[in-house]
Amino acid sequence: MSALMQTYARLPVTFSHGEGVYLFDTDGRRYLDALCGISVTNLGHAHPAVTAAIREQSGRLLHTSNLYHIAAQEELATALTAVSGMETAFFCNSGAEANEAAIKLARLYGHQRSIDKPTVIVFENAFHGRTLATLSATGNRKIQAGFEPLVSGFTRAPLNDLEAVRQIAANNPDVVAVLVEPIQGEGGIREAEPEFMQGLRALCDQQQWLLMLDEVQCGNGRAGDYFACQGMGVVADVITTAKGLGNGVPIGACLARGPAATVFTAGNHGSTYGGNPLACAAGLAVVNTVVNEQLAARATAAGARLRQHLQDGLADYPGLVEIRGRGLMLGVQLHRDCGELVARALAAGLLINVTAGHTIRLLPPLICSDAELDELAAGLVTLIRDFD
Repeated sequence: MSALMQTYARLPVTFSHGEGVYLFDTDGRRYLDALCGISVTNLGHAHPAVTAAIREQSGRLLHTSNLYHIAAQEELATALTAVSGMETAFFCNSGAEANEAAIKLARLYGHQRSIDKPTVIVFENAFHGRTLATLSATGNRKIQAGFEPLVSGFTRAPLNDLEAVRQIAANNPDVVAVLVEPIQGEGGIREAEPEFMQGLRALCDQQQWLLMLDEVQCGNGRAGDYFACQGMGVVADVITTAKGLGNGVPIGACLARGPAATVFTAGNHGSTYGGNPLACAAGLAVVNTVVNEQLAARATAAGARLRQHLQDGLADYPGLVEIRGRGLMLGVQLHRDCGELVARALAAGLLINVTAGHTIRLLPPLICSDAELDELAAGLVTLIRDFD
């Protein structure tokens, strides 16, 4: 029996190393990685800029704690606020922690406005993490089951239903913020419509709510802009990010602007490891690479190519419902549950994921060449056509 807690149904493979868009297992077999560790290794494996940054920083200093100034943290905060239009950053270790920070920030903001029971509007089919607060904000009953009592202070609405949010505004004076994913990843690659996002922004301005965007999965260039909201014509009050920010080194950030930027003061929140020199060196290498190599724009072009090949290859396939998403965050929805395709793809040398039961989630590296995208499309079309 393994000494590990059995919290994962792991696939029967162990990887030894990676190179670019490919992973290699302990038997030497090669796999095209179209999942990126769930939108983490956006720059692929063993990226030279990230490798060099980690190597150089690890040879000098790994950790000091936030009791002291950290130069790399200041540099990364400057880079992230510049690319996002935010003003301040809090660093942590994961997306769940970044969302926890946002929720705490919203509650403190509410208390500062004399609201005794601050409430955050969240959305059906959302996923914000597995800590108790982020699990409670998540719109997936299956992963909440067994962990009750859930944390109070959330009210839920359907995604893209602005009238439902207006009704909440009219009936709940305790609302202080809205937390929404511009693109729901675990929820099946479901986009918030730009008009809905713009309507949320206007409503938040009217009600003095914070608009908080969970860009843990769709940020860092994946959706065609550094942050997905930038392609929707929306400026947030709070943006959370993680996953691709470290390209595999655990790091998360909660970014804020306007009134939200100064809600936290000394002692309100903290993290032992958050923003340590190693994580921030990796994060800075990622931000600089995405920006300097224009990888967000590449994601748009690459995503269009991949989508077109999939549409052409599956044009007459009766089991296809739709292909949706933005940039290199695509979902291929089939007419029935298709979880078994994950194992079939593994056997064929392709790493994919199925979410919401019937949607193949594609999150390939932003550095994919056209030839690698074509390889991915051809392999996936064959798998889907053989599925019945």
